[in-house]
Amino acid sequence: MRSSLDAWLFSALVMLCIAVGARVWLHQHPAYDPWAPLALSDAPGGWAMRTKIAQLRAEPASCRVFLERSEITFEVLPPTGEGTCRREDRQLLAPDRQLGLVLSPARSEATCAIGAALARWLVHGVQPQAKAILGSRVVALEHYGTNNCRRIGGGGTGSWSEHATGNAIDIAAFKLADGRRVSVLKDWRVDGDEARFLKGVRDAACLEFATVLSPDYNAAHADHLHFDQAQRAAGWSACR
Repeated sequence: MRSSLDAWLFSALVMLCIAVGARVWLHQHPAYDPWAPLALSDAPGGWAMRTKIAQLRAEPASCRVFLERSEITFEVLPPTGEGTCRREDRQLLAPDRQLGLVLSPARSEATCAIGAALARWLVHGVQPQAKAILGSRVVALEHYGTNNCRRIGGGGTGSWSEHATGNAIDIAAFKLADGRRVSVLKDWRVDGDEARFLKGVRDAACLEFATVLSPDYNAAHADHLHFDQAQRAAGWSACR
């Protein structure tokens, strides 16, 4: 009887040590911890990250908590539009020069999930690669717009674009601190550091956005990188 009790206590102690060790490891690796709130500093990757990022797309309130926790200033705007182009989730990001989260044109309205992904993309993808490849940081993002009540391709039929609800942004160029401008149209297909940078930040965006379309996808995207936050099952994403 005593030996059975000792064996049970030993097994319980081992399981407790494993559980404590696992909890400590998860605390040190928040990308794998489903209970840890998403932080701006959390590196991409890790099996829990896809679920956390998908939650930002599905829950604007949770997304805004993330922005507040990340000390990113934003202004919530009242809903506008009708029908398919009704924009319930609508906000403006204040310029954040420390992150390089400066949009040109300014005052571009988009969903919270777009703003959150832009911030994370800049921290984990854009700025590290700009420094490593180009030797200068990005100070602004040029874009072609966020909201546009239209279908994909601009025709009269077919699926509605994520731009219809402000849930997308088209990035055209990057302004650097040293005065250079890296353009998707001009630099994508020219061998060199600029093209390597553009393709690197495209790949990094695939970890933050639901859809990433580049000049490699089709001619309609020859001059920009299309990012959107379409809600898909299990956080599935498209990267082309």
